[in-house]
Amino acid sequence: MRAYESFEQIETDLKRLSLEKQIGLEELKLVKSDFQDSLKPLSILASVAKFASKYGVLVLLKKMFR
Repeated sequence: MRAYESFEQIETDLKRLSLEKQIGLEELKLVKSDFQDSLKPLSILASVAKFASKYGVLVLLKKMFR
C-alpha cells in the first residue's frame, strides 16, 4: 500500500485511476461491438462460403490429378 504525503498525491492517483477505469470501459465496449459483429448472420455466411470455396478448390484439384 502506498503512503501518501499530501492530498494532491491522493487526488492525482484518484484521477489516474478514474481515467484507467474509463479506458477499460471503452475497450470493453469495443470488444462487445466486435463480438456482436462476428455473430451477425452475414458474417457467419461469409465464413462458411470462404470455407466451402477453399474445400471445393481442394476437391477439384484432387479430381484433376487423379
